[in-house]
Amino acid sequence: MKSFVASTDPVYLAPTQPSGPDQFFGRYVQDVRDLPFIYLILKISATLLPLAVLLFVPALTGGLWWAVLAVYLFLGNLRFKGPFGLMLHCTSHRVLFKKKYGFLNSYIPWVIGPLFGQTPETYFTHHLGMHHPENNLPDDDSSTMFYQRDSLRGFLHYLSSFFLLGIPRLVQYFTRRNKPKLRHRLLRGELVYIVATIGLAFVNLPATLAVLVLPVILSRVVMMLGNWSQHAFIDATAPDNCYTNSITCINTAYNHKCWNDGYHISHHLKPALHWTEHPHHFRQNLAEYTRQDAVVFDGIHFLHVFLYLMTKRYDRLAHHFVNLGDRNRSMQEVVALLRARTQRIPRTTYATQLA
Repeated sequence: MKSFVASTDPVYLAPTQPSGPDQFFGRYVQDVRDLPFIYLILKISATLLPLAVLLFVPALTGGLWWAVLAVYLFLGNLRFKGPFGLMLHCTSHRVLFKKKYGFLNSYIPWVIGPLFGQTPETYFTHHLGMHHPENNLPDDDSSTMFYQRDSLRGFLHYLSSFFLLGIPRLVQYFTRRNKPKLRHRLLRGELVYIVATIGLAFVNLPATLAVLVLPVILSRVVMMLGNWSQHAFIDATAPDNCYTNSITCINTAYNHKCWNDGYHISHHLKPALHWTEHPHHFRQNLAEYTRQDAVVFDGIHFLHVFLYLMTKRYDRLAHHFVNLGDRNRSMQEVVALLRARTQRIPRTTYATQLA
């Protein structure tokens, strides 16, 4: 176990003298704290986008094509995937560009998003249209509560269900909830992606598989793995409580790379909270985290949580567990708490609570 002493996660420090590029791009963004997103967009546009186009050039063949593909996959999956995915997350909650330049807000989901397996509009409609309103409860199609959350078999069932039925169920959800605009955005983005993929497959099948098909598979696996870990520890007596149906990961390099994504409890409490404000919100509400018996880990992120769950290394999870309020708990008691929070919640039990 660990005690909370200090936070090393990123916060905003206003520059004493903004650079020339900061001043230039600052005129276009809603919030100057989001200028790192602009530079990430420029890096992706200057590297990954040209490489994707190059893979479709007929003259590029043999070993040179494979070399370009290797660089493309490295940049897309090891360098930019995490930062891009969480930039998409942040800019879905808080629009990046000012209203005057609103057309630029389509660039992330429609132009560079598909390179990372994000079909246009799907992430926004799923995440803001269903996941947050339903808060991991049964009507959230990505809910984890009815699965045994330290079971690989349970995760594979969860993942396959999402792959096969995720989009149809999301369409049904928007129909049931009378959200036709979100349904239209979802179907439009999926249809454009499918038509573009089929069309480009006739132009260059290997390039299409590398640029548009493989990233979708990888992206959806990673997203569901992340959601599984973020909502792996649930208090069965209060599954709608954001403090006890989600977790927070602090003091990890992941938060520096992926815009404080580890603060998932505060994100569900205040979805529009700026990514630089989460460490302060956590410190400010530490007493409430303690009172609610929230699960907080120090020094690990969601991938670690997932791996420790799948291997049932509760001892490693307990080692990184933050002992909020310096409660007098033994390691065995922490392990027992974590195990209890990963147990599958039977639908009958949840229905009885509602009755």
